[in-house]
Amino acid sequence: MATAFDVPADKLIPKIAAELKNMETIKAPDWAAYVKTGRHREKSPVNIDWWHTRMAAVLRKIYVEGPIGTTRLAAKFGGKADRGSKPNRAVRGSRSISRVTVQQLEKSQLVQKQKDGGRVVTPKARKMIDNLSTQILKDMAAQNPELTKYV
Repeated sequence: MATAFDVPADKLIPKIAAELKNMETIKAPDWAAYVKTGRHREKSPVNIDWWHTRMAAVLRKIYVEGPIGTTRLAAKFGGKADRGSKPNRAVRGSRSISRVTVQQLEKSQLVQKQKDGGRVVTPKARKMIDNLSTQILKDMAAQNPELTKYV
C-alpha cells in the first residue's frame, strides 16, 4: 500500500481535489471568488476550482506534517512579499483560508483536533489518500516498468 510519501504531490493533489468535490460538506465560501490567497499575491486565483485544490493541498500537508495548526499552515502557503526597494521578505498566507479549510475538513470527518494542539488526519482520510496514492503508483508503474517492484 502506497502512501502520500511515495507519490509526487503534483499527481496526488488533483486526485484528492476530485474526491473532495464529491463531498457535500466542502464548498467554496461566497468570498472565495474575490479573495487573495495572501499578502504576497497581487490578484485572486485564476483557477475556478482553486478552493478544492487548496483543500486537497491542506489535507496532504496535514497528512505529511501533522499535527499542524492553522497558523503554521498559513505560513506554509505563504511566500515572498514585494516591499518595493527594500528586500523581499517571507510572509504568511491567508489565515482565514487556512482556518475555513480546516473547519470544512473537520466537518467532513477527514481531520480531527489533537488534545495537545494542531490537527491530524482521521483513519477515513488516511484510507482515502493511501488508496489514491496506490492508484497513482500503479498508473506510474504501467508507464515505467521499473516501478513495478514498489506496487
